[in-house]
Amino acid sequence: MKNLKYIFMVLLGGTMYGTMSSFVKLSYSEGFNAAEIAFWQAFIAAFLLAVCALFTRKSISGKLTLKEFLPLLLTGCSIGLTNFLYYESVSYIPASLAIVILMQFTWFSLFLEWFIFTRKPSKPELVTVSFILIGTIMAGNIFEEKEWSFNVKGVLLALSASLTYAIYIIANGRIGKGIRWQAKSMAIMVGSSLCIFLINNETILLGDYMGNHFFYWAIFLAVVGTTIPTALFAAGISKIGAGISSILMTIELPVAILCARIVLKEQITPIQIAGIMIMLVSICAMNYYKVLKLKK
Repeated sequence: MKNLKYIFMVLLGGTMYGTMSSFVKLSYSEGFNAAEIAFWQAFIAAFLLAVCALFTRKSISGKLTLKEFLPLLLTGCSIGLTNFLYYESVSYIPASLAIVILMQFTWFSLFLEWFIFTRKPSKPELVTVSFILIGTIMAGNIFEEKEWSFNVKGVLLALSASLTYAIYIIANGRIGKGIRWQAKSMAIMVGSSLCIFLINNETILLGDYMGNHFFYWAIFLAVVGTTIPTALFAAGISKIGAGISSILMTIELPVAILCARIVLKEQITPIQIAGIMIMLVSICAMNYYKVLKLKK
């Protein structure tokens, strides 16, 4: 019972993350673009997390060395690329399809660990990967919505975001374990904003931020899509474990699909719903199997 509040924290964080693609796509109708939104979201989140780190009880002084800071900056680059590529993808494909493709990070991370750390996937993990791919084909409605399903640029952008997300998850799990979450999250967000700026500096510097309530959007996305979820995950995951948290965070998929339906009026077919359910069950099974392996 004592873990219920931490379970709720992780679920709430995943839910908030799940709404982002729809609201980002909605912001495009006011003339904004992925580079501007992704940069300012990360920059404002970095500032808020820095304030949080400075005003918590223990000072971060001496807790985060340059040797620790640089790997966290690189980790932040991966999540910065993820957000930029993902936000860019919803310019070309529906938000509901983009989130389905993004969820491929589950098996991307599996094969990256095999390639980098020689941790060969087990047969149960390979079986769940096949079901995730089947669910993806169904959820993507590939054989029905030809008008948008085969937008190659949008699909490749979302796939690239999925790959960089897998890199982020692996790096985040291995780097900065002894660093307080406030300082760690701040460093990651600094790296995220810096990476996005280096790639899109001209677009960001020449952006018109005085009209169309840009900073209302940026602050909303930074707080709801980055700062609060980061705090919730930091507080909750450490208490209930990464394995259970990975299962709980799959809530992002149905929330994103539902939000796309409500906010963007995107149509969801029964085949897509079935595909989403197959993906959810497969992802949960994969993570549950990982939890069991860790306990042995």
